[in-house]
Amino acid sequence: MTLPNLITIARLILVPLVIVMIVNARWDAAFVLFVAAGVSDAIDGFIARRFDMRSELGAYLDPVADKALIVSLYITLAIVGIIPVWLVIVVVSRDLMIITAVILSWLMAKPVTIAPIVVSKLNTAAQIVFAALVLGAKSFGIEVGAAMPAAQIVVAALTLASMGAYLALWLRHMAS
Repeated sequence: MTLPNLITIARLILVPLVIVMIVNARWDAAFVLFVAAGVSDAIDGFIARRFDMRSELGAYLDPVADKALIVSLYITLAIVGIIPVWLVIVVVSRDLMIITAVILSWLMAKPVTIAPIVVSKLNTAAQIVFAALVLGAKSFGIEVGAAMPAAQIVVAALTLASMGAYLALWLRHMAS
C-alpha cells in the first residue's frame, strides 16, 4: 500500500461526507471537503509520479475515486434541486456507456483499454469546475445568474463530445 493509494482511499472516504453535507445544506463544509478532495487528487498524483510510487491499484483506484465523487455529487445536487436532472443523466450516461463498452469488449474477447483523450480531460475539468461553481456559489451566497445555465451547456456539450469520441474509438476497436 503506497502513500498515493492511501490518499486516494481517503478521497473515497470524503465522498459520503460531501454528500451528507449537501443533503444537510452545510454548503461551507461541502465546498471545503470538495476542495480537499481536489487537492488530494493533485497531491497523490504528484507523489506517485515524483517518487515513482505508481501502482496498478492506484491506476484503477484514482479514476474510481474521481468518478465516485463527481457522479455522487451531481446526483445529490439534482436530488436537492440545485442542478437539473437532465444534466445528471448526460453525465452518468457517459460513464455507464464507457463501463458497458469495456465489459462488452472483455466478454467478446477483445479487451479495450480506455485511456484519457483530450476531449475527455476537458470534460472532466468542466465537470469539476461546474461542481466547484455550484458549491462555491451556495457556500458564499453568490448569485451566479446566467453563468449557471451557460456552464451547464458547456458541461453537457463536452460530456456528449467525450461520449461520442469514446464510442467511435470503441467501435473502431471492435471492428478491427
